Amino acid sequence: MTAARLPFACAAVVTDIEGTTGSIAFVRDVLFPHAKAQLAGFIAAHRADPAVAAAVREAASLAGEPDASEARIVALLQTWIDEDRKATPLKTLQGLIWADGYASGELRGHVYSDAVAGLRRWDAAGIALYVYSSGSIAAQRLLFGHSIAGDLTPVFRGYFDTTSGPKNDAASYRRIAAQIGLPPQLLLFLSDREPELEAAAAAGWQAAWLARPADTPPGAVSAFPAFRSFDEIELVRVADTATSDGPGVSAGRV
Repeated sequence: MTAARLPFACAAVVTDIEGTTGSIAFVRDVLFPHAKAQLAGFIAAHRADPAVAAAVREAASLAGEPDASEARIVALLQTWIDEDRKATPLKTLQGLIWADGYASGELRGHVYSDAVAGLRRWDAAGIALYVYSSGSIAAQRLLFGHSIAGDLTPVFRGYFDTTSGPKNDAASYRRIAAQIGLPPQLLLFLSDREPELEAAAAAGWQAAWLARPADTPPGAVSAFPAFRSFDEIELVRVADTATSDGPGVSAGRV
């Protein structure tokens, strides 16, 4: 695979997490097992917490078992963790469990060093940065706030999760563009998953594939520009507002 080096003219970058800013192994081998092991005890200890109770009820409803016992819901949620189910109540509970792990220092979010450098570089150049991940917004903030590179939350202007819609659905990207307040053609989405890139492109976004050697299956290809790291991605900052002559482009690449 040859990495593309074309510059993207954009006002904002929205990035995925798993396989894009950080390794898939961290989520699969650290975060998911931690949440699965803590799930039963956490729900039992916090069943009176409104957020936990609401998530448990929503999980039961999604499973079509509104009268299921707590033990049954825990078993379902653990199965969903194994399946990497993109269910909002599961993501909510995982985020709450991970919050305890990050607060204790047991967990620290993995972020590739090139992603750290790239995000800081683009933020300094005035490009607005956002996250869109299937993990809850709370979990996103925790990962970047307690990363191995320190607190990275200051570089981001906002976060989006499955409450904005499925990541494989173009309508989700239309909603996010509307919330950001920019025309879709000025937005760049970064992800390691082809269906997500296709959905973003269908909504009028620019899209780029992160094909990291450690996370990409041999022989994998994409219809989108491919990059092995953030170091290879060149951006041209476009002004947030357009004129009658078209969008204003700043000088230089970042």
